[in-house]
Amino acid sequence: MNNPAILSLQQQRLLLQMEYQTEKEAFRKQTEAIGLERKVKRGDAWFPISVGATRYNSLNQMTIELTRTQDSDIEHNFEYGKTVMFFSISQPKPNKANANDKGISIHYFSFTGTVSYADGNRMVIVIPEGHALDLQSSDRPIGVQLSFDETSYRVMFDALDRVINAKNNRLAHLRDLFYSKAPAERFSFDAMSFPWLNKAQEHAVNEVLWAKDVAIVHGPPGTGKTTTLVEAINETLMRESQVLVCAQSNMAVDWICERLVDRGINVLRIGNPTRVNDKMLSFTYERRFEAHPDYPQLWSIRKAIRELRRKKKGRDDNFHQKLERLKSRATELEIRINAELFGEARVIASTLVGSANRLLEGMKFGTLFIDEAAQALEAACWIPMRRVSRVVLAGDHCQLPPTVKSIAALKGGLGKTLMERIVENKPECVTLLNVQYRMNDEIMKFSSDWFYDGKVTTAPEIMQRKSILNFDQPILWLDTGQIDVGEDEPGSKEQFVGESFGRINKGEATLTIDSLQAYFTKIGKQRILDEQIDVGVISPYRAQVQYLRRMIMRREFFKPYRRLITVNTVDGFQGQERDIILISMVRANENGEIGFLRDLRRMNVAMTRARMKLIILGDVATLTRHPFYNKLWEYVLKLNGSTIEP
Repeated sequence: MNNPAILSLQQQRLLLQMEYQTEKEAFRKQTEAIGLERKVKRGDAWFPISVGATRYNSLNQMTIELTRTQDSDIEHNFEYGKTVMFFSISQPKPNKANANDKGISIHYFSFTGTVSYADGNRMVIVIPEGHALDLQSSDRPIGVQLSFDETSYRVMFDALDRVINAKNNRLAHLRDLFYSKAPAERFSFDAMSFPWLNKAQEHAVNEVLWAKDVAIVHGPPGTGKTTTLVEAINETLMRESQVLVCAQSNMAVDWICERLVDRGINVLRIGNPTRVNDKMLSFTYERRFEAHPDYPQLWSIRKAIRELRRKKKGRDDNFHQKLERLKSRATELEIRINAELFGEARVIASTLVGSANRLLEGMKFGTLFIDEAAQALEAACWIPMRRVSRVVLAGDHCQLPPTVKSIAALKGGLGKTLMERIVENKPECVTLLNVQYRMNDEIMKFSSDWFYDGKVTTAPEIMQRKSILNFDQPILWLDTGQIDVGEDEPGSKEQFVGESFGRINKGEATLTIDSLQAYFTKIGKQRILDEQIDVGVISPYRAQVQYLRRMIMRREFFKPYRRLITVNTVDGFQGQERDIILISMVRANENGEIGFLRDLRRMNVAMTRARMKLIILGDVATLTRHPFYNKLWEYVLKLNGSTIEP
């Protein structure tokens, strides 16, 4: 008899293969068709770059330092673990980065690299041995761009094959359990008290401790999911010597790591953080390895090995003997350093894909914690699962889903996460955190009613919080279709600017910035600075985000406040919050087409970032053809009585 879990996972593998082919083909077309200038503007390329020094990292890999020399105001998409390729430009025009111009051609180098570290304008790339000189000696201007990520897919395929083929072990047990209605096993001991947590958070921690197989912490926005997870990890460490903590993104791993370190827990971060500062770097594997007392000796031995290998002349009969002796000593030191680092750490943290790192080979853990599990493909969640006995998933399947680019794969069910699957099959394993501490109650209420069956309430202390809203309504919707635009101003209709870069609405962008300026003036410019009132400007489309960023940078009024203002996509704001949120919806057309705004989980994220004030800018006639946006419009009208400017 065929195992239904195995059949379903085989289907998942086929869907993942479709996604792989779709993404690979899209990347090929982009590389061929999109000019360099657009790649730079999208944050997918740096050109030109300054090529710096090389060094060997703690893993004995050759690295090279790169610095971007132009376009530093563009937020880039380079981060740890991503694959990159290098290129040079022949016959470039002065101050021009458009490879589609006549006479300009791109020449790609024959090797790829992997991002080891990426900051604002500096990157460190791991490259194959012997290729540094190719970059350093080039007489043409050099650039770097993101390459297609084969590694992540390879690791996910391997994980699916492993779980499909698992027999008579813990991995096979978890697989069959997650795909059935069979009850998950529990321990039975008295509940523990955590007076500093609310009742739902306390219950969630106890459910984690009672779970033999699986527990799910469902954390709507602002309900203290991370606080609960940190407490659950801390309590688990009272019973286990070490746990594995993973998340889909580097940013999510950074956030949970920072909170664990603040709690005094010894964390070893596999991979480099995206939130680069000394505190974050101090608990990375690479920094800890290099800080070990034995590292200088290891470095000297590795240097001697490299010099011995370069030596062509004068090799005697003892050459191989010397080389093997040095390699043996280096291996011995490396094993000793790793044993100490991993032996001291209570939490090993990495991305889901990063958990396949060779450093973790052979390691086993009692418990795996997966944060932001609702954003991860099921295949990715299986990567670390082979190392553990039980799993705790935390997230919110009513917020951002995993990114799936193949429409066919999405329709086939690739977007369904492991967390969603377990929520359906094992509702008894789910604990809902139902008290939020972030938002004004009226901002939260709409989200609670629509997404969480009205179960999420606002903490009393937030209800009583004095704020900029003392003389103001918390939500405003400015109907951009009803606001007159001057003759010299751009119209408030959307424009399509290309696949994956999305759409732009220049008139709406102008209104967004004008509204923010008017609101700052209303609150009091000095009060903004004194109380450090921070602002998030969100748009679902990257093109609109970059346009808004440029507008804020150019407008003199915002110069004193720039560090208080963040402009990003919905995805970029996941897990963040601000006092004031403005959302530029962009879509405005005669047909009522709203594209991926139909994925309401994105809107849930965008709306719930605001602590005090939410301003929505969008064309009512276009958006309200969808029942969700119609209901939201009616809700805002009821609160305000009108849609007058702030």
